[in-house]
Parts: sequence; C-alpha cells; structure tokens
Amino acid sequence: MMEVIDLFSSQRRHPSGYVHQLEVCHVERWGLAVECPTPQAPEHDVEVTWILADLGLRLTKFRPRNRHSRPSPSTLTAVTIHRDTRSWATTDLLLGLELSDRGRPRITRAAEFASAVATGAIRQSEADYAFQTVHRTLDEVSLHRSIDQWLAYRGIFDPW
Repeated sequence: MMEVIDLFSSQRRHPSGYVHQLEVCHVERWGLAVECPTPQAPEHDVEVTWILADLGLRLTKFRPRNRHSRPSPSTLTAVTIHRDTRSWATTDLLLGLELSDRGRPRITRAAEFASAVATGAIRQSEADYAFQTVHRTLDEVSLHRSIDQWLAYRGIFDPW
C-alpha cells in the first residue's frame, strides 16, 4: 500500500522490493509529476501519475501504446503523503474515483476499502480522511464536469 519515490534516482519503490525506473520525475508547485513505462501491459505504454500534495490525492492515467486507442479513464485515489528533500512516500488508502473523458465520476474500490477498514489495515482516522477527501473531490469534479476544469479550479493549469 505504500510506495516511495526517490527524487534523486528517479525511482519508485514498492514494499515488495520492486523498483520502477521513472522517465519523468519532477516537483511542481502543486505536487509531484512522474511517468514510468509499463512494458508488462500490452495495451499501455506509460503510466502518468501526479501526486497532488495539498489535496491528498494521486491522479493516474495510462497512455495507450496505439495513439488511435481510446484513452483509459483517469483515477483519483486518496493517499497520505510524507515528503522531504529526497523522497515522497505515499500510502494508498484504496478509496478513489474513476473519471472518464465523457462521463460521470464514480467511486471505486469501495469494497476493498471497507474490508481494509474492517480488518484494521486502514486506521479509522485514515478511513475518515479518505472518505472526506474522495467525497469532497467527487462533489467538486461533478460541479466542474471535467478533470481539466476541476484542476484549473484547484489552480493547476498544466495539461492533464
């Protein structure tokens, strides 16, 4: 559930010990932008992730290998973030939103989230935080009707 991104080596480490070499890894005023190749996924070329520090969210999408393919939905996931000058560590709180280009956002991984809360894998304070973060974001994204408009509302004008 936790991953650490080393800013100096441009690597993302998972608890399993698996390490991804990142093609893009830079701090922005709104958070951290990373991209890594996905050779194990035949339909996806690159995973693009933004960690939105002040919002407690990770925004992810997969760029397709074939430029004519339909883009996959973006996902916003509640995370806790700990950062210093060398690294950013995020803990996935499982609850999130899926956002397609032309559709309504929908809550995802609710059953997995509920199970993790019930077993104590996610503490109650983290569960409350995730629930509030995702529902606030759902309200805001629904109001703005697109991920780009919502990002602009949040002061993030970089193209998603």
